[in-house]
Amino acid sequence: MSHNLTPFSELSPDIVLSALEGVGYACDGHLLALNSYENRVYQIGLEQSAPIVTKFYRPNRWSDAAIIEEHHFIQELADNEIPVVPALQFTNHQTLLESNGFRFSVFPKQGGRVPEIDNAEKLAWMGRFIGRIHAIGALKPFKQRPTLNVATFGEEPSHFLLNSAFLPSDLHHTYSGVIKHALNCVKHCFERAGHFHHIRLHGDCYPGNILWTDFGPHFVDFDDSRMGPAIQDMWMLLSGNRAEMTQQLEYLLNGYKTFFDFNPNELNLLEALRTLRLIHYSAWIAKRWDDPAFPMAFPWFNTARYWQDRIIELREQIALMEEEPLSVI
Repeated sequence: MSHNLTPFSELSPDIVLSALEGVGYACDGHLLALNSYENRVYQIGLEQSAPIVTKFYRPNRWSDAAIIEEHHFIQELADNEIPVVPALQFTNHQTLLESNGFRFSVFPKQGGRVPEIDNAEKLAWMGRFIGRIHAIGALKPFKQRPTLNVATFGEEPSHFLLNSAFLPSDLHHTYSGVIKHALNCVKHCFERAGHFHHIRLHGDCYPGNILWTDFGPHFVDFDDSRMGPAIQDMWMLLSGNRAEMTQQLEYLLNGYKTFFDFNPNELNLLEALRTLRLIHYSAWIAKRWDDPAFPMAFPWFNTARYWQDRIIELREQIALMEEEPLSVI
């Protein structure tokens, strides 16, 4: 297994191609690294057929059982004719493979483009798509994957950041006060929402994880799949001012409710979930900083300007969380 601080330092093109050849593929030597920081994802050319995609999982992030549970969920969706891309199966229906200390899976290459979800038709289509996923996701819980909540996405990441060396000393006090205030507002939003169900989610439903074809949308990455409120898979598709987001949400829910009920109490969570994601995102970069790919991808992270912007961002979120939630018919 690769060393924790540089988990992919030993993952060379030869190891990637050898792993694929070890499970029966005749590779033609073409290897294209695709956009992924948490894991390593490659398009692999084959001699006699269309290219495939392989994902090499970051060591020590998910257990084998958690990865397999994700694969089973995606296959369950595919079995119900929902457009997702399940991992290919090998001997004894195995989807999680191992080579040279690295765990990996193989997927068919799925074409498509990152969508601009900017009109009523596309938003309703996305709503129907997500509603179908949630109708299956609600049938049973994950047992190996975590739940999105204030503790896992807010308190733990904030403690990590406040005890790290990344915060400039002259901003530490201000950031500490703002993040504490923000988390208190998040907790209030959750209290205001009252009872809601946790279901199996995609978990990271932003346009970059969606590919669109003439036949509609499909998701390509369930790596962050977990238990959580349904609104988690919708709020990242909303943008603009309050009136614009309200209109977008109405279009989205018009499609969604064709296949699954929506609890309007969850609208209290929209800005709270956005705040948790912002906190979690900063901690995610900080925790991965020893991976050489991260300083190259996020050179602005370890600067005073970055943390000044985060303080402003959290203050804006505090104001939004103190407003009444969006309301739709």
